[in-house]
Amino acid sequence: MRIGVVGVGRIGVFHAALLMRLPGVDTVSVADSDGERAARVADELGIASDTIDATIEKSDAVVITAATEAHTDLIVQAVDAGKPTFCEKPVSLDLASTEAVVAHVNRSGGRVQMGFQRRFDPGYVAARRLVESGSLGDLYSVRMIGHDPQPPPDAYIPKSGGIFRDFGVHDFDALRFVTGQDVVSVFADGSVVAFPVFAEHGDVDTAAALLRLDSGALGTLSLARHDPLGYDIRMELHGSGDSVVVGWDDRTPMRSVEPGAATLPGPAYGGFQDRFRAAYEAELRAFLEFANGRRRNPCTVEDGRDALRIAAACDLSRTEHRPVRLEEVS
Repeated sequence: MRIGVVGVGRIGVFHAALLMRLPGVDTVSVADSDGERAARVADELGIASDTIDATIEKSDAVVITAATEAHTDLIVQAVDAGKPTFCEKPVSLDLASTEAVVAHVNRSGGRVQMGFQRRFDPGYVAARRLVESGSLGDLYSVRMIGHDPQPPPDAYIPKSGGIFRDFGVHDFDALRFVTGQDVVSVFADGSVVAFPVFAEHGDVDTAAALLRLDSGALGTLSLARHDPLGYDIRMELHGSGDSVVVGWDDRTPMRSVEPGAATLPGPAYGGFQDRFRAAYEAELRAFLEFANGRRRNPCTVEDGRDALRIAAACDLSRTEHRPVRLEEVS
């Protein structure tokens, strides 16, 4: 297959390099709104670059890793060109434009896989299988933790969509994926504890949410833009038959202060590319299979919309200091 990668920021270069090594990929080409940057990246990778229009037209499938504000137009363009499309989350940062894209994809019969890589992480997959098999029993609660090692660059904050839409949305999708349930209501709050730049843009550096699932099980999520020990992503599930954790290994950036407790031997994860490298590769392998018609779509535009709805509900709850039901942001 000929794969065109549109957008050559950090994640775009990462995806292009992964795709070049996957079986079934004949060529990878790149494009970007900054043509000089695309040419520079192409030269570094030893591949071709072209305009966005030409790249979409010449490719058998398209991978969209451009800036978030370009996603909606690029998805529509790729779908209208008849190309199977992979797009990193989100479809958009607002629900109205997301719903418009969902409607367009469905009307046109387009095939679009959204990029939520935790669906392909071995730990999250194992947890999902435990829930599906019934061995976890009745699900009581899910606790999720998301800590970035460092805050994003200041310039990124005003266009990020905020901590729930930018960061927590991965947890919201993972919660739906693992439990097979939908969130019916949320109560969320947040603070600026250490980095005043977030307050300048109506955002926070520390946040928490309580989420009620449709079974009555409760989920909690704590988010932080800074963790001095490293990148920490976990999910704990407590049920009537078992209690398990995703993301606990010898590189988890957490230390026990209990006397005699073992110290984790490995270096902490430095970021999402380090922690989820295998998941990203599995995700792109799945996209190739989906593009070739060999598997069902593992993450639809509707999945992207539903995760965004939870994030939007959390934003509304934080702003108005009250519980919010999901139908309020439908």
